[in-house]
Amino acid sequence: MKKLIITSIALIFTTGLLAQVKKEDQIKSAMWAAPEAAREGAHVYGFDKDGSFVTLREGTNNFIVRSDDPNKEGFEIVCYPKDVEPFMARGRELKAEGKSRGEIFDIREKEMMNGTLQKPGYGSTLQIYRGADARYNPESGKVEGGEYRYVIYTPLATAKTTGLPEKPNGAGHPWVMFPGLYRAHIMITPPMKQ
Repeated sequence: MKKLIITSIALIFTTGLLAQVKKEDQIKSAMWAAPEAAREGAHVYGFDKDGSFVTLREGTNNFIVRSDDPNKEGFEIVCYPKDVEPFMARGRELKAEGKSRGEIFDIREKEMMNGTLQKPGYGSTLQIYRGADARYNPESGKVEGGEYRYVIYTPLATAKTTGLPEKPNGAGHPWVMFPGLYRAHIMITPPMKQ
């Protein structure tokens, strides 16, 4: 019992620390998901001391970046153009309502089909830098230890319309995910470095 109490206290203390990643470090780390030329003016989302999703910096260009959620395992930062934001915002809203991942996919698909939710523009991208051991190093100002993954939104695309398979032919090969749906996209996951 004593061990359980100590572990619980340590977990609470650690979680509290995780939620308090400096705003400046969240902004600097999130930039690594964006194309270099877009970093300076990108809108930045992140997390406040309570772990709430907030704007950390208003943007002046077409890009949005999101810092890593310090209260989740692993590391993930993302970048996408503004036309993808309604799709992302709706996902966050549904998640806050307690909807499952599958329910979120289905609801957004239905809303895009009936025209109440703006779909991402054809060719819009989602750039993700992620990894179980990835991290932002405030001393070097760099994000280290992760890998990029790319999504190219192609609403309603199929293997026939793109010439791409519905499963990757091999590591790093592009393929069409969710073919024929509004959330269809070309997925590219470069091979992990050895």
